[in-house]
Amino acid sequence: MKRNSRLSSTLHILVHMAETQEHALTSEQLATFIHTNPVVVRRTIAGLRDAGIVTSSRGHGGGWQLGRAPEKISLAEISAALGETLLPFGTEPESPGCLVEQAVIAALDDFRVEAERLLAEKLSRITLADLAADFHRRYELIGVTSHAV
Repeated sequence: MKRNSRLSSTLHILVHMAETQEHALTSEQLATFIHTNPVVVRRTIAGLRDAGIVTSSRGHGGGWQLGRAPEKISLAEISAALGETLLPFGTEPESPGCLVEQAVIAALDDFRVEAERLLAEKLSRITLADLAADFHRRYELIGVTSHAV
């Protein structure tokens, strides 16, 4: 199954923001954490600003910061702000005329509803602080010299 790279990149960025709450991080700095360019960072986290998960400021000393404490940000909120489904199949066929795709969607509908409910429950219980704490623990265990991992 293909992983949701937008969610993965966003979580990567947010964990690093949680680790450096004392100052704002620029799009350029955040881009180094996910090995991309600053435009991708701005596009990736724009919806998070609209949801109040992050804030941004321009000018000297400006950049991106968490909009509230990491303990107050759940993975469910982050996922909702991105507006993407986390499941590998949707409710609408990619090829509307395809009868096989229609049959697969119909066969998996009950499962999809239950999977979405369970996933939403789990994501609402996990916070950004949980991820940051686990990252920090792993970081300390391996003794790396750079946060860009």
